[in-house]
Amino acid sequence: MKLSRRFGASLDTPRRCAPPLLIEGISGGEELDPLYQEGCPTGRGVFFRSVVLICVVLGAIASAHAASFGFDDVRARAQALAAEPYVAPAENIPDWMKALDYSSHRAIRFDPAHAVWNDGKQPFTVQFFHPGWLFKAPVKINEVNVGLARPIDFSREFYDYGKLPVGPIPPDLGFAGLRIHYPLVHPGDELAVFLGASYFRSVGKGLHYGLSARGLAINTGEPGPEEFPRFEEFWLERPAGGALAVTLYALLNGPSVTGAYRFTIRPGDDTVMEVKAALYFRQRPKVVGLAPLTSMFQHGENTGWSRDDFRPEVHDSDGLLMNTGRGEWLWRPLTNPKGVSVSSFQDKAPRGYGLLQRDRDFAHYDDDEANYHQRPSAWVEPVGDWGPGAVRLLAFHTADETNDNIVACWVPAQLPPAGQPLEYAYRLHWMSSLAGKPPAGYVVSTREGVVLDHPERRRFVLDFAGVEPQRNGKGRDIRVDLTVASGATIVPAPGIRWIGQLQRWRVAFELVPDGSGQPVELRCFLREGDDILTETWSNLWNP
Repeated sequence: MKLSRRFGASLDTPRRCAPPLLIEGISGGEELDPLYQEGCPTGRGVFFRSVVLICVVLGAIASAHAASFGFDDVRARAQALAAEPYVAPAENIPDWMKALDYSSHRAIRFDPAHAVWNDGKQPFTVQFFHPGWLFKAPVKINEVNVGLARPIDFSREFYDYGKLPVGPIPPDLGFAGLRIHYPLVHPGDELAVFLGASYFRSVGKGLHYGLSARGLAINTGEPGPEEFPRFEEFWLERPAGGALAVTLYALLNGPSVTGAYRFTIRPGDDTVMEVKAALYFRQRPKVVGLAPLTSMFQHGENTGWSRDDFRPEVHDSDGLLMNTGRGEWLWRPLTNPKGVSVSSFQDKAPRGYGLLQRDRDFAHYDDDEANYHQRPSAWVEPVGDWGPGAVRLLAFHTADETNDNIVACWVPAQLPPAGQPLEYAYRLHWMSSLAGKPPAGYVVSTREGVVLDHPERRRFVLDFAGVEPQRNGKGRDIRVDLTVASGATIVPAPGIRWIGQLQRWRVAFELVPDGSGQPVELRCFLREGDDILTETWSNLWNP
C-alpha cells in the first residue's frame, strides 16, 4: 500500500485546493476528497474531515506495518539470544508424562476437530504432538494472522487419551511438536512433521515417511559427542484461502549457536521446502553442517543378504548423489560399516546433493508394512553461492532398522567473523523421482562378492542405465573409465556388456588390495570417445 501522490497544501491557505489523494488498495484508488475543488467555497470543512480520515487511515497502516510479524523478528530474537549464556531447556512436564513409553505416548490422539485452520477455507491444517516419552522439554507454538502473532495454548480438549490415566496438566505446558496436513492424495494426509531437536521430514504425493532433515548439524562425525540444537519456538503463518503453500518460522537454540529459520512448503509430487536461515554463534564448533539429511541403511544389494532377515534389502536411502560446482555428477552407494566412516567431498559453490532411494522395486524389499520402495528421496538445492566447503557423509554401524545411521550435510570451509551471522538459503525437495537426475546415464545397482580361487580379491558388478546401446542405428563404442587409489590394482581390465533384459550396461572387475588394510577409493563412469555418458560411481571399499 503506497501513496500515489503527496499532499502539500496548508489549512491556512485560503481558496487553494489540494490535488486529489489516491491510496492504492483503498476504495479502489478513488479520490478521498472529491468535493474539494479549486474555487469551492465549502471545501474547507470537507477538506478538514478528509485530512482527519487520511490520518486515521495512515495511522492504521503504520500500526499494522509495525506489528507485522516475519523473519526479521525471529532473526532479532536469535541475535539477542546468542548474546546470553546458554540455558538448557527445562524438562518441566509432569512425572506421569515422563513415564510414558512409545506405545502409550503414541496412543494419545489429537482430535482433528481442534486442528488449526480447520475451517474449510484452505487445504492446510495443523495438529500438535503431546509432550511425554522422549519429548520432555515442550516447545512454544504461535499463530501469525494478519501480521499479528499470538500463542496457541495447550488444552486437554485437543486430545483423546483413551484408557490412559491422565494426571495433572500445567496450564502453560506447550507441545512436543507439530504436523501439517494437506490432501496430497486423500483428505487428512500428513505433509510435514517438526518433532524432536531440529528434526523435520516431509513427503511427496503417494510416498511414505522415511529419511529426515535437520535445521543444523554440529560436530557431526567428530570425536566426542554431537551437539543437537533444538527448535524451541514456532510461528505458523495463516495461509490465505486456496493457498498453494504454507509458511512457518522457527527459533533454534543450542550451546554453540542460535538461529532463525523460515520454511515455505509447497506440496506436490515433488514437495518443495524453501528454507532461509540466519545463524548466530556463541562459540565456534569444530564442524558446522548446513542442510543436514539423516537416513537409515541396514543392508542392501551391495552388502549382501543376511539370513537373519527375510527381506533382501532394508534402507530408507541407497546412495548419496552430488552435483558439484564443476558440473560433475557423483554417486556414492551407502553402506553399513562395522565402525564409523566419514567421507568429505571437497567442492565450491555446489549445485546440489541429496540422499536418494533409487530402487523402487517392491520385490527388492518384500516388505508390505515398512514400504521401503515408497520412501522419499531428499535433494538439497542451494540458493546463491555457498562458496568453498565439502559435502560430508557420515555412516556408522546399525544392527537393525530402528536407528538412523547416515548423515549428509554441507560443511562450509570458513565461518563468518565473530559477531557476524551465517546466512544461507536452499530448496529442499521431497520426491520419488531421481532427484536432480544426471542428464544421461546413472548407476542403478552396486554388487560385491568374493572371487573363486582368489579369496584375497573382491569382485564388483555395476549396472548403469540411461545410455542407449545404439545411436543412428549403429552399435556404440562404450568404454569404461575406472580408477583406483592407493596401491590396489584392477585385474584383469574391466569388462562391459549390454544386458537387454534389464536395459542396462553391466561393468565387472576384480579388485586386488595392496594388503595394507587401508580403505580403497574407486571411481568409474562410462564414456564414448571424449563424451562422458554417465555420472561417476564413487565407492570407498573397506577391507
